[in-house]
Amino acid sequence: MRDEAKLERTVAFRRRLLLLGWLTAVVVVVGRSAELQLLEGATWNAEAERQHRRSSAVPAPRGTIFDRDGVPLATSHETFRVSVAPHELKDRVEVATILAGALELSVQEARRVTQSNGRWVALPGRYGAAAREALNGVQGVYVEREIRRFYPHEDLARGILGGVVDDEGRGGIEQELDAVLRGHAGEEMSARDSRGRTIPGESWQVRSPRSGDEVVLTLDLDLQEIAHEALSEAVESTGARGGDILVTDPSTGEILAMVSIRDGRLQGLSTINAPYEPGSTLKPFTVAALLSNRMAALADSVDTENGRWRVAGRVLSDVHAEGRITLADALRLSSNVGIAKIAQQLTPAQQYEALRDFGFGTATGISIPGENAGLLRRPHQWSRQSPASLAIGYEIAVTPIQMAMAYGALANGGVLMEPRLVREVRDPAGRVTRTFPPRVVRRVASAAVTRELGQVLVDAVEDGTGRAARLATFTVAGKSGTSRAYDPRGGYALGKYYSSFAGFFPAEDPQLVVFVKLEDPKGEYYGGATAAPVTRATMEAVLAARRPPLDRRALISVASRQRVPPVVQHPAESGESHVRFASHPPPTPERPRVSTPGRDSNGAVEVPDVRGMPTRMAARRLHAFGFRVIWEESGPIVGTRPAAGERSMPGDTIRLLARGGGDE
Repeated sequence: MRDEAKLERTVAFRRRLLLLGWLTAVVVVVGRSAELQLLEGATWNAEAERQHRRSSAVPAPRGTIFDRDGVPLATSHETFRVSVAPHELKDRVEVATILAGALELSVQEARRVTQSNGRWVALPGRYGAAAREALNGVQGVYVEREIRRFYPHEDLARGILGGVVDDEGRGGIEQELDAVLRGHAGEEMSARDSRGRTIPGESWQVRSPRSGDEVVLTLDLDLQEIAHEALSEAVESTGARGGDILVTDPSTGEILAMVSIRDGRLQGLSTINAPYEPGSTLKPFTVAALLSNRMAALADSVDTENGRWRVAGRVLSDVHAEGRITLADALRLSSNVGIAKIAQQLTPAQQYEALRDFGFGTATGISIPGENAGLLRRPHQWSRQSPASLAIGYEIAVTPIQMAMAYGALANGGVLMEPRLVREVRDPAGRVTRTFPPRVVRRVASAAVTRELGQVLVDAVEDGTGRAARLATFTVAGKSGTSRAYDPRGGYALGKYYSSFAGFFPAEDPQLVVFVKLEDPKGEYYGGATAAPVTRATMEAVLAARRPPLDRRALISVASRQRVPPVVQHPAESGESHVRFASHPPPTPERPRVSTPGRDSNGAVEVPDVRGMPTRMAARRLHAFGFRVIWEESGPIVGTRPAAGERSMPGDTIRLLARGGGDE
């Protein structure tokens, strides 16, 4: 009995213990459930959402970059990348057929992709929205949206525009205004299965992307093409290593064209980042310092000692030996001896400050990265030879953009302008949000001084070292320059030169500044023979352009004063009339008639054959013969009226007959 009672108590204890265990387990489970549901529910719900949904950024299109007339220079296009996960395909044959139709692949190529043993196959190339629509919902096929940058005119202005790498601007405007152009990415959610695979068709956009703002530049695409063509022809014809050309508006500082060519490549920007010693193109600023400080007058004479003068242990020489000449003639003839001698009247401080005022030795502030400030040492760093060297453009390093802005100050009456490359910024709807008005840096000379200098620079083109830049229709003011190229290893490179020319026209009321520099031309290397013709070709092509960025009324006024009749004809697409000018000299004794081949005893000339030429090239060729030119359409030339071979007098109007096809 005692044993039975003891056994019964043991069993009862075990039952209570088991019950307690069950109750404890229930309490733990219920408690943990409550904790999961009430306290940690939001956390685990979020984790579940994370596992079954994926958030991804939707790239925003970068803003478009336009030229001054609204021509797109850089745009963003939506494209799609296609990838295939072969192991996820339910029917590989059917998917291969869909891929072949949607992506225009061969059946063999589509089957190779779907039959692959790899876990992931990315198809090469990019596809349009139609491909995305056709592949939407196909299991195992993944379509990823991508925004690609497109430059419609290829490399024509790539150095200025820069590029985009991994959605980040690199170089040029793309880098400088990256924050403006970039836009704001959107957000997209997509559903995934238990294995983490995206469920086809189960995606939705949470936040739409916002496109970047638009940027309007001061560049004129037509002028950019003209400048590129003129510089390319010059580099090829002279055998130069490369060159630079800038076309600017002196009154606003706007850059209308800017081209750099180096070793056959267009994408460089040596216009802003490659300083060089300018040589004689710097002489007008030495003369400006003399006139501004009243140290000399243009009528003052100087003995050039037959073109050789020893100063501070160094001999300066001139190309042409002269005796006593005026300061004006010293500049017109580019006399090193004459300019350097008279410049001795300037104190080092005056000489330094004058060059500094014109912008040399400091960055111009152009709105693209990578500008080099050049070199202008302070007077305490000068040697005994420095004043003479600086007076004729040595011991100083300048960039083409600095030279263009400095000549702009001579053209506009003495005001140095900041170079202006960006006109305005617009939001994606086209509303202007920011403008960049012209900005004056400082006054560097009086209007009286620049007028005097301007006349001397006209004489330099008419009867000096810049005759190859002369236009038959308008007077051009300018100065040529030739300087020895410096070898980075020390000293000047044997037989290597920089040839340059800076000019502005019309001289009476300047609207354009053209600066040209050629690096290491072969054979003839003087700036007046190599760079000046590029300036003339550029200005002629601008006048022959359908929509030149010029004030036509002012040109007509200048032409009428010179007794050159303008021809107003062929309304543009905007409805505005355009102006063409005769390329023959006015009948005044001061302006000699341009020599024209094939002239008969009456002065008539055979009309050249320009069939097959682009419109602008044909117009330039006819201009060179002294004819006025008109046309209604652009495109390959099929004939002229009068026809090729017939004789006409210089000054007569030749009508170009084009096949048509829009702007060149």
